Amino acid sequence: MSSAFNANHLLFLLEGAKWTLVLSLIAFVGGGIVGFIVALCRVSPIRPVRWLSMAYVQLVQGTPLLILMFLAYFGLSIVGLSLPALVAAGISMTIYVSAYIGEIWRGCIQAVPRTQWEAAECLALSNVQRMGLVVLPQALRIATPPTVGFMVQIVKNTSLASVVGFVELARAGQIVNNSIFEPFVVYMLVAALYFLLCFPLSWWSRQLERRLLVAPRVELAAA
Repeated sequence: MSSAFNANHLLFLLEGAKWTLVLSLIAFVGGGIVGFIVALCRVSPIRPVRWLSMAYVQLVQGTPLLILMFLAYFGLSIVGLSLPALVAAGISMTIYVSAYIGEIWRGCIQAVPRTQWEAAECLALSNVQRMGLVVLPQALRIATPPTVGFMVQIVKNTSLASVVGFVELARAGQIVNNSIFEPFVVYMLVAALYFLLCFPLSWWSRQLERRLLVAPRVELAAA
């Protein structure tokens, strides 16, 4: 049985995959910057700062990403601020990612052994020096595997950007299917493209976790 699917449809899906990567990169970079600030605030010695950052995390994590998309795109237009679909989706994803990645990094900072914090205090390092020279380098090593693993969730969550009219991979698949009415062929290709985007990240995360887990054991045995 012949199919109406052709090379132009495939190119359109690949174009959607490209914009999925663009939105994922925006979300990761923006969410990483904000998330780093959130993580530092979560471990701050100043109690109001900790409370405010915790409230931010709880509020964002308790709000579906779909609602954030609607608020950024349709809600802001009510007050006269109309944003392009990419900008609205990028802002929504940045807020969403920052809450989750901030908590991931907060846990990794607190996972650094307390003896390391105490050793930095014995060296008379300031709070900034202790965090920058002692704690964060060790937390970075702990945080790398879960951060890479969370990037898979970022890629998959970009599919929700279609609700604000942004044409990423999922929306591109919907448009192609509406034109040729072959959902099995179209969505199998969409699923395959998502797999090609996500599997390398999942594999990389497992490799990093295995490598960074083995390295401390080797160092400990050598000591």
